[in-house]
Amino acid sequence: MLKVGDIVTRKSYGGDIYFKVKNIDWFGNIDIVGVDYRIEADAPMNDLIPVDEFTIYRNRKTAMEQIDEKINEINKNKETEQKKSYEPSEHMIKKTKVLHIDGDKDYLKICLKYYELLGLEAIGEQVKEQEQPKMIIELIKKYTPDIVVITGHDALSKGAEDLNEIASYRSSKYFVETVKKAREYEPDMDKLIIFAGACQSHYEALIEAGANYASAPERVLIHAVDPVLISERIANTPIDRILKVDEALMFTFTGKQGLGGFETRGKGRKGSPKGKYKS
Repeated sequence: MLKVGDIVTRKSYGGDIYFKVKNIDWFGNIDIVGVDYRIEADAPMNDLIPVDEFTIYRNRKTAMEQIDEKINEINKNKETEQKKSYEPSEHMIKKTKVLHIDGDKDYLKICLKYYELLGLEAIGEQVKEQEQPKMIIELIKKYTPDIVVITGHDALSKGAEDLNEIASYRSSKYFVETVKKAREYEPDMDKLIIFAGACQSHYEALIEAGANYASAPERVLIHAVDPVLISERIANTPIDRILKVDEALMFTFTGKQGLGGFETRGKGRKGSPKGKYKS
């Protein structure tokens, strides 16, 4: 018998994605969420195959190695860019603050780890997708972020035929409402930069609501850390330069199939002199 927390695959989809069991109801229907991708689904118990511990370990090890490769690639690129430009021997750096609101506590923990490795100041709040519209203004006022990430789990609902209809998506309506409220609070897209969405989210609705970047143009799955990788590009682009969309997506796992948005002014800000005295 399956239990909450077990790792499974779906027979009906050829075991293509690993999921974690989130909830089991009295009728044997099971809510599952992606292990590496921001997707949510439900399935009958007889469609799910438990994954053995060795396979789980191997999958997690491979996934972490892939992310670590991305982080190393980003850091090497950062070093190259710094060598190209003149830098004062000592300068001040104003850290870009990211507020990451996530419907999944495990993904939030992973994302916060990689924000730290990339040298970003990130505050994480685990808020269920349906609660995010109620919390967004309070959290923005509390933390005054430069970038806000609004994410969690999403997916096209079973039998969905009209991809333009917001009701065809599990969580897109919550993400859209959250973006609208954040954008009403701060209309300037360069002052408050917003990333919104998860797997298969209603990209056009999120962009129309006011997101700088969103998922998913081709309704594909997006990687758990893709929002982190876009935030890093914005945070480390100098404030006097406009970040092109291709540049923003260059280190993401998903690319243009799963992510897109607008040219956005960078948030990287330096100053000098550094100052001699500290209180």
